[in-house]
Formats: sequence, structure tokens, C-alpha cells
Amino acid sequence: MKKNKIYIAIAVIFILAFISGNLDYPQFLNLKYFPQKDFKLGLDLQGGIHLIYEADLSNIAEEDHESSMQGLRDVIERRVDFFGVAEPVVQVQNQRLIVELAGVLDSNQAIKMIGQTPFLEFREPKENYQEIIEQNKEEDPFQPTPLTGQYLKKAELGFDQTTGYQALVSLQFNDEGAKIFEELTERNLGKPLAIYIDGAPISIPTVQDKISGGKAQITGTFTVEEAKTLARNLNAGALPLPITLISQQSVGPTLGKVSLDKSLKAGIFGFLAVVLFMVVFYRLPGLLAVVALGVYTAIMLVLFKLIPVTLTAAGIAGFILSIGMAVDANILIFERMKEEFRKGGNVDGVMREGFSRAWSSIRDSNFSSIITAVILFWFSNTSIVKGFALIFGMGVLVSMFTAITVTRTFLFAVSHKRHEGAARFLFGSGMTNS
Repeated sequence: MKKNKIYIAIAVIFILAFISGNLDYPQFLNLKYFPQKDFKLGLDLQGGIHLIYEADLSNIAEEDHESSMQGLRDVIERRVDFFGVAEPVVQVQNQRLIVELAGVLDSNQAIKMIGQTPFLEFREPKENYQEIIEQNKEEDPFQPTPLTGQYLKKAELGFDQTTGYQALVSLQFNDEGAKIFEELTERNLGKPLAIYIDGAPISIPTVQDKISGGKAQITGTFTVEEAKTLARNLNAGALPLPITLISQQSVGPTLGKVSLDKSLKAGIFGFLAVVLFMVVFYRLPGLLAVVALGVYTAIMLVLFKLIPVTLTAAGIAGFILSIGMAVDANILIFERMKEEFRKGGNVDGVMREGFSRAWSSIRDSNFSSIITAVILFWFSNTSIVKGFALIFGMGVLVSMFTAITVTRTFLFAVSHKRHEGAARFLFGSGMTNS
């Protein structure tokens, strides 16, 4: 590599490390341009409640079980969002619904809110609707009407008959609901008629014509998946599944803090052990690999914030494991370099050959690890295993960048033909001509 390209690459690496480090810990330099965003901690590190519900599907056709459970999940997720929980975990496992609310201490209030019956309603604009919208008031511009979910028979995915591909949602009301709906559409021609579930608007279509017969369509720029979700939510709001709380576990904030402290200590000790090993066994290359490992850690931590990733004890374990994986590629490269030094090669040639010959092994080992992480994430039904797999897979990908790009750039930057003798010592024990 030409020296000017190397210096440019080093500048880019340090700029990336500087930005990542300040995003990780903006209080360090207290730069106002760097946003302060906290790490997202899971239930076991922050404390909270873990609930398991069982749904009664006895009155639901078997082919509708999955969609009914997904609709129930959507309703519950909206409820806990309204409760003020940031990024709640709501998962479906067969007929069970698992709810994890990190940071929630009042379990009784959370259980009460989750267990309430979902409420679907149609709202019409208030008399001062335009004034509220134009002046951007915090007041809700809609008012309740008699038409609620109790009058809705079903909602289904449909497609526009004119285009043949534009997704829409078809509604069908019972006789009483059809009469109410006809009156609503007649007096709100050209005006919006909002559909609310649990007090939150999910669709605000405009009334085009007076609608008779109890059938209606919600049209818009829906994708097929968005229309499916809307229909599912409407059905869930109109025909909620009975659920029963079968398990409740609470993790106190004190216990969560203890778990967090232990996880952080484990991470620090693991990092220091890797640093000691690399410096003792590989000298200068090992030291440069440690610097690259610092860049790797800064990038990983900023990814945790930006994605964001929910950090659990299992996730931190995956991160610690990925630190070891991050230097594994460097070890393969350095061992290849030792072999080339023993053959009598010069420093630049040894480094080029070391990286070239080690690449196939690095590629195969890392891709096998990524495949394992994908399988764990895809087929696991628990958030703990998914979190471990996600963080471990991310770590492997980032480690390939730091090992192949960052460490390589640093090594070529310190190499010099006039320092061949010193290089054979600094590049590790045993690197002498045989």
C-alpha cells in the first residue's frame, strides 16, 4: 500500500472511532452536536415484569388462529405503548402471549391495562374541526359516535376492482350497525370519519358517498401487508380474544442493577484478558490489533444505540464472545506472517502474504459463525436467544471489517524496509530466519 493512501485510511479510521466514541459516551467531551441516547436495557438488567397470557381460541376457526393471535398481539402492544413502556417485548408462542415490560414496577396496573377489552369506535369531526387542524391545537378534532366495534361483523383484505392490485380493507356491519353507519356517512359527506382502537386513530378515511347495506371500504395508499394489519386490528378490536394470565414474574431494579454491574465487569475482564494475550504473544502486531479492537468496540456500542439493540445478560455474553472472535482473524493472520518470516521474507512481503493466505480461513470461519447466528435468531422463540444471536452476528460482521481493514492499515503504516531487524523482533517471538 502506498503511504499516502495508508495515511488517508488511518485518518478515516480515527474519525470513525472519534465519532463512534462520542456517540457511545457524549459526556466525555460534552460536544453539543452529538446526541445523547441511552443504551436500551432489557428486563433482566433494568428490572420490570414478565407476563404470560393464554388465549381462548375455542370459538375461532383453526385456520384463523395465527391471524387472531397476531391481532391480539397488536392490540396488547398498543396498550403497553400507551402505558409508557419504551420498546416493549410482545411475542406470540402458539396460544400464548409473552409480554416483557422493562422498567415497569407497578405490575398490578400493567396487568389491569393489558387485560382490558379492546375498544373499537368510529368518530366524526367536531364542528370546529378545521379550526383545530389549522391552529394545530392539542385537542382531538374528532368526537365519538354510537358506531363501535360491537356492530362490526368482520374486516377483510380486498383489492380495488378498477386497478386490480391496490390493497384496501372491506368492512361489514350487522343490521343495526349498517343503519348507524348509513346515518354517519350521510351527514359527513366529504368529511373524514376516523376509526379508533383503544383511543388511538388507526385510519382516517374521507366519506365519498352515503353508504347503505352495511358494507364499506377503507382505501388509501396501503401496501398489502399494511391492509392485512389494519384488517387484523379491526377484527381484534371488534372480536377480542379472551386471555388469562397464567404466569407473572417481577425483577426488581436492585436485582437488575446487580446483573448489569456483573455483566459490565465480565466484559471489562474479558477485554483485558484478550489485550494481555495479544500483546504478550504477538508484540507490535498484537498491540495494533488491540487498537483495532478498541475501534471495533466503539462501533459495536454505537450500533447498539442506533439500531437500537435491547441489551440483556445473554446479549452482553454474545458481545463478550464476539470480542474473542474479533481477534481470532488477527491471530490467523499473525501466525501466517510468522511462517513467512521464517522463510526469510521482507516485512512488506510477509504482511501481504500473511493477509492473503489467511483470508480463506477467516472467511470460512466467520461465515459459518454468521450462519449459526442467523439460524438461532430465525428459529428461536425466546427474546433471550434472539438477542444473543443478533449481537453475536453483528460482532462477527464488524470484526471482519476491523481485522481485514483496520489492523491491516495499521501494520502497513508502521512497516519500513530500513527497520527489518527491529521488525523481526517486534512482530513476535519466533519470527527469525530458520
